[in-house]
Parts: sequence; structure tokens; C-alpha cells
Amino acid sequence: MIRLSIPLRQALARLSMPVLVAAAFGTMLLGKADTVLVERARMTLADALAPIYGVIAEPMGTVRDAVQELRFLAAMREENARLRAENERLHRWQAAALALETENALLRRQLRYVPEGAASFQTARVVADAGGTYARAVLLSIQPGQTPRKGQVALDERGLAGRVSEVGSRSARVLLVTDMNSRIPVVLEGSRSRALMVGTNGERPRLQHWPEGAPPQEGERVVTSAEANVFPAGLPVGMVRWTEGGVAEVELFARLDRLDLLRIFEFGLSGILPPEAVARPEPRARR
Repeated sequence: MIRLSIPLRQALARLSMPVLVAAAFGTMLLGKADTVLVERARMTLADALAPIYGVIAEPMGTVRDAVQELRFLAAMREENARLRAENERLHRWQAAALALETENALLRRQLRYVPEGAASFQTARVVADAGGTYARAVLLSIQPGQTPRKGQVALDERGLAGRVSEVGSRSARVLLVTDMNSRIPVVLEGSRSRALMVGTNGERPRLQHWPEGAPPQEGERVVTSAEANVFPAGLPVGMVRWTEGGVAEVELFARLDRLDLLRIFEFGLSGILPPEAVARPEPRARR
């Protein structure tokens, strides 16, 4: 080891920074002056280091793949545990459903229950928003061979949407459940209490006239009632939602703002039809 005197070390320490700065500027000037030489030197260095990079990258890629495989196995184990628990719950529900089905069949035989016939339906496309500021309705395109009639029930894939109010030769108008002229008898599925769902021209109809002492519960399912022979019993409508102002509303299952196809059901009912005085603004073609 070469021993240097203290003054020499101090001089070298003072000169190291200027030498490095000069070397950096020299490298920059060389790169600007002879780009071909710099590029050739850079590629020579890259060619020399490429095998080393390859040797290092291969085990790193193997380790990365192994880590990803371990994460995948851990996620698969969690998913399998969740599926096993869900499968066990489904088995329990299946056993309960089979027991209830057997009990229901026994009760029907004892009561000599006559089952209702299956409802027929036809599908129609929504072609225009036939509502306006004071009405909520949609216009359906009727294809040849389809014969809808007033009073038939319209449902989308999620729940009750409305009822046919007018029929033409090539179109039909459906009054939506949110229209202010809509009055639908419903049943609160949890308490079996009856109420009236009233349209407000807003997104959510309101509940009125439920039995005293049995108010609707938050989140309770709402289904149609067979009162007045207007709707069949049990059609899904929505869920009860209480506003901050203490008003019971129904969050509808049907997506009335995204209606594309509606199923028009024939249940053989002949109850009260919508009033003829419903506002009928000119329909707007859907974009």
C-alpha cells in the first residue's frame, strides 16, 4: 500500500472534483463531435454486457414466475375455500327447498289446489320515450303477428316496468310505474302488509295507505298484489327505501332509464285500465 503524505492527499482531494467535471465535459464534447465513435463504443459495451444480462435475467425470470405461481396457488386456495363454503350453503338451501317443495305439494293435494295456467308473453322493442315533463311512458314497436291489448303487464328482465295503456296497428304505449297516474296495489313481502304504490314522475314511486302500526321496513321486498284483478300476485317490483324526510319510496328492480326490450304478459286479467286522460306528449325517438 502506497503511503501518501497529508498535503498530497489534500491536493488530490481538491483536484478530484475538477478532474471529474472536466472528464464529464470532455465525454459530452466527444459525443457531440463524433457520434459514430460514441455509438460504436456504446454498442461494443452493450454487446459485452448482453451475455451477463442474459445470465442474470434467466434466474430472475424463473424467480418471478415462481412468485406469480405461488400467488396464483394462494388465490386458488382461497377461491376453493370460498367455493366449498358456498357449496355447503347451497346444499343446505337445496335440502330446505326440497323439504318445502314436498310440503307444498302435500298441502296442495289436501286443499285440492288448482294451479294457475302459465302466462303467455311477447317481446317488443322500445323505440321511443313517449313521456315528457308530466308523463312517464315508452313507445313499443309491434311486429306483424303480435296482438297486445290494453291492460297487459310489461316487465323487463329484472321486474315490473308498467302496463300497456294504448295500442295501435304498429305500436303500443306502455305507462311506466313511475308515472304520476300510476296506482299499483302491492304487498310488503316481509310483513305481508298491503299498500299502494303511487308514481311521482320521479325515479322512485311512493308507498301509501299501509296498515296502521305496520310501516314498511327499510330493504323490504315489494311485490304486486292481486287486488282489483289488475296485476297478478307476486311480480317483483322493488325494495323499500326511506328518505331523509321520512317518505317511504320504492327502489325499482326494473331499469326504466335503460329500457330496450319489454316482455308483454297476458295473465287473463280484466281489472281497472289506466285513465284515458293520461298526458300524451309527442314521442321522442331514442338515440
